[in-house]
Amino acid sequence: MALLSSFGSVRRGGPLAFAAGAASVAGFAPAGLSWLPLFSLALLLMLWAHAPAPRRAALFGFLFGLGYFGVGVSWVYVSLHVFGMMPAPLAVAATLLFCAYLALFPALVGSLQARFNLPFAVRALLLVPALWTLTEWLRSWLLTGFPWLALGYSQADTPLAGYAPVAGVYAVSYALVFAAAALGCVVAVETLARRLVAASLVVPVYAAGLLLQQPEWTVTRGEPLSVGLVQGNIAQDLKFDPARYAAMLAMYRRLIESSSARLVVLPETAVPRFLDLVDPDYLDALVEHARSRGADILMGAPFRDGAGRYYNGVVNLGTTELQFYAKSHLVPLGEFVPPELRWITSVLTIPLADFSRGGARQRPLRAAGERIAITICYEDAFGEELIGQLPEASVLANLSNVAWFGDSLAPEQHLQISRLRAIETGRYMIRATNTGVTAIIDHRGRVVAQLAQFSEGVLEGNAQPRSGATPYVRWGNTPILAGCALAVAVALLLALWPRRWRGVRNRI
Repeated sequence: MALLSSFGSVRRGGPLAFAAGAASVAGFAPAGLSWLPLFSLALLLMLWAHAPAPRRAALFGFLFGLGYFGVGVSWVYVSLHVFGMMPAPLAVAATLLFCAYLALFPALVGSLQARFNLPFAVRALLLVPALWTLTEWLRSWLLTGFPWLALGYSQADTPLAGYAPVAGVYAVSYALVFAAAALGCVVAVETLARRLVAASLVVPVYAAGLLLQQPEWTVTRGEPLSVGLVQGNIAQDLKFDPARYAAMLAMYRRLIESSSARLVVLPETAVPRFLDLVDPDYLDALVEHARSRGADILMGAPFRDGAGRYYNGVVNLGTTELQFYAKSHLVPLGEFVPPELRWITSVLTIPLADFSRGGARQRPLRAAGERIAITICYEDAFGEELIGQLPEASVLANLSNVAWFGDSLAPEQHLQISRLRAIETGRYMIRATNTGVTAIIDHRGRVVAQLAQFSEGVLEGNAQPRSGATPYVRWGNTPILAGCALAVAVALLLALWPRRWRGVRNRI
């Protein structure tokens, strides 16, 4: 215990916190060491237990976050410098600043939990999981939100994923942090009896998740839907090159016509021009081909309305009437530039960077006899927005272009996010991407088939339409957020009225 106490110093505890955060990223795809965040979080909890003051606990949380996001979203640098043409020193500074902002959230957890006059075990088990979950949700909302690397995504292949259809990815995060807190208590508390009690709390968390994986939360509807998911493999630095435009369209037409699927899906901005500027003969040929096969094509293409606003969109061509989906959750600086940041366009080259936002409650598109819930790129990181198209939709479709991030961690991380959306909703997810990862994911989050990254081709397979609503589809994030708020309120009451439970304090 004396050795552990020394970890409360900045010299020893600081590097440990940073290393624990950086190591946690290996719990996510592509490494997939899903057990690792459990232990790295437990280490962070032990550092918090020995932090002498709230400011020290906040520093440990910040350093953990800096390692976590500095490694986990390092691909931001690639998009800014390699493809956005931002000078390297500026891109490094911008990436570090972004990671420092994200690191403020675990710092906030560290600071707040240390301010409660409660025994460590109570803070760890009652307060920390609730605060961590609430700050993850806050991160997904504040300044348009960035929910990437929510801890729950790392557990897609563990029993903890069973909490996702009940209360969403943040419930998975809560369960993971609670289990890590119990492990931390095993080391931090002083008596054998208390350690055994803490250790005994880990198994029920995983057992409950395993039990929740057993029910079929949704039911099959009709016959499997044959899909063809097109991966064009267009390098990002060539995608908007006018000299490549005709060859690009010819390639996509060839791939579309090679598919016998009833639903063919192309990636985000497969056509890198406004739809009204595309040769009508080209579009007519696609419609005629689709109708001759009794098929539909979902194609990513920007489009404009009569008022001159333009949208990052998806258009449906084929047996059904012309339909559009307009991306609602836009990427700051990538798809729109806030007025106060217009100056950044002088150092950052992003084509079509001033999209308008589509409606927040768009209905799923009709295609191939089904209702398809559409998300474009990182929109599928916002589960509470996707469920607005459910339970009407029977299949989920995500059209992405992650070529902006090159051969980095981002494509596999994004695939893992899509897997959690499939689990939460009890629906198949089909993903058509420019350079990968194009995949078919079943309603339990398992990857049924996928194309190799950075390859050209069409992924042919089946997606089984499903109906019904999981508890998460019905209630969204409300239950887990309300539960966390209640836990914080209880902790606050215990801290404010210690005399009411002095006997309990003495036993913890």
